[in-house]
Parts: sequence; C-alpha cells; structure tokens
Amino acid sequence: MPGPNQISPAQLLRLIGLPDAPAIIDIRVPEDLAADPRLIPGSFTLPHDRFDPAPAHLLGRMVVVVCQKGRKLSEGVAALLRAQGFDAQVLEGGSMAWAEAGLPMIPQAAYPKTNLWVTRHRPKIDRIACPWLIRRFIDPTARFLFVSPSEVPAVAERFNATAFDIENCFYSHRGDTCTFDTLITEFALHTEPLRRLAQVVRAADTDRHDLSPQAAGLLAISVGLSRQYRDDLEQLSAGMTVYDALYRWARDGFDEGHDWPAGRSA
Repeated sequence: MPGPNQISPAQLLRLIGLPDAPAIIDIRVPEDLAADPRLIPGSFTLPHDRFDPAPAHLLGRMVVVVCQKGRKLSEGVAALLRAQGFDAQVLEGGSMAWAEAGLPMIPQAAYPKTNLWVTRHRPKIDRIACPWLIRRFIDPTARFLFVSPSEVPAVAERFNATAFDIENCFYSHRGDTCTFDTLITEFALHTEPLRRLAQVVRAADTDRHDLSPQAAGLLAISVGLSRQYRDDLEQLSAGMTVYDALYRWARDGFDEGHDWPAGRSA
C-alpha cells in the first residue's frame, strides 16, 4: 500500500487520460533523466528548485511529483507544494517503479520542439481524435491550428508547428492505419484501452465499419458535430467530451450491453 501522500503507479495509471487528471511533474536530475530518457504520459519536466513559489499553471490541480526513486527530491517538492495549499502526492517508487511495472513511457526524443500543431480545417474523425490523444496523453498544453489544406505545410514551417493528418508528413496515415495509430506508435502509448479505441477510430476514419461495430456511431457523431459547429476550435472542444466518453468505454465499459425491458426479443 502507498504511504501517506503517495500514489502507486497503478493508481496513477487509472487517472492518466481523464479530463481531470493530475499534473504530473518529472523532477529527475539531468543524469537520472539521461539514464532513462522516457517520461510518464502527460507529464512534463521541471527542476526541483522551481517550486517556491509554485508555477501558476498548477493552481487548482492535483499534482503528482516524480523523481527517480520517489525519495528525497519528490518528497521535498511535494511537501513544499502542500505548504502552499496544493494537493500534492509522490509517485511511490518513482520513475523506476513505473518502468519496472512495464507501464507506458514516452521517449523524450519523440516530443516535438513546440506545443503547436497544425492540420486541415473542418475536421471529422482523425483530426479530433488526434488532438484528444495529444492533450490527454502527450502534452496537456498542446494548441491546435486548423487551416486550409494547401497551407498546412507552409503554416507548419513559418510558425514552427507540427503538421499532422495531411499527405506526405510524418504524423499521418501509414498503410491501412490512420494518424491516431501513428501517434500511438511514435509515442509508445501501447495500452489495451487505447488499442481498443484506436480500432474504433481507424474503422470510422477509413470507412471500414466491419472492423468495429462502434465505427458507424462514431462517424455519425463526427459528421453531426462538423455540421453543428462552424468554428473548428468549438467543434474540438465538444469533440473532446465525446472522446473522453469513448475512452471510458474502452477502459471500463466495453463489455457492457443494454437491454431494457429485459427479454424483449423473446
């Protein structure tokens, strides 16, 4: 059992990907980070001497502090945050315990240089699913630009943004998979719930509804959202809620059916 003010790797894993997930701060010293240059999904790095006072963007959020072994550095930073009124916990066993449990970790080298992403305007499926995945598992601060298809490469170059879901770019369809699959592969996010969700997204986005019985429903909702919202960012905001619900289905509810009144077919 975790000690006071500690959270276990398994408990933290259950929180990652949710809209109210904690801020996860990796405070490993450079040599420890160099020894294992991977990060827990959704986390960001910050030196341990940058918390007095605490960064403003942490206000109102639960915080989980991660060092190499979950000892002096994370204990000290978490205590300092609690002294400032934060709900701050230490990851039990630190990054080493997380890695030893075989839980997903993102290679630090996989992260783009900025938090700005750009894609084609008028999104439907992949271009809503991918921003959801990025914000929930890769970079909670990610920002998204939706522009004319022909202008995506030039906008990416001029504004130092990462292009996605266009032809001939790194983060796009590969073979019979979609951009959502590519992101999962490149950021090593191989978990059973995301695998299950990816199958639905792929089936809907590539019009292969035989792959997933949920695909037709996702297509219908996606088309409906695109008709309801003229503003792409407003559509993204609404779509985030849809994918939050789909993720909970993929994690906890995929085997649940519904029959009311019971026995109607009889």
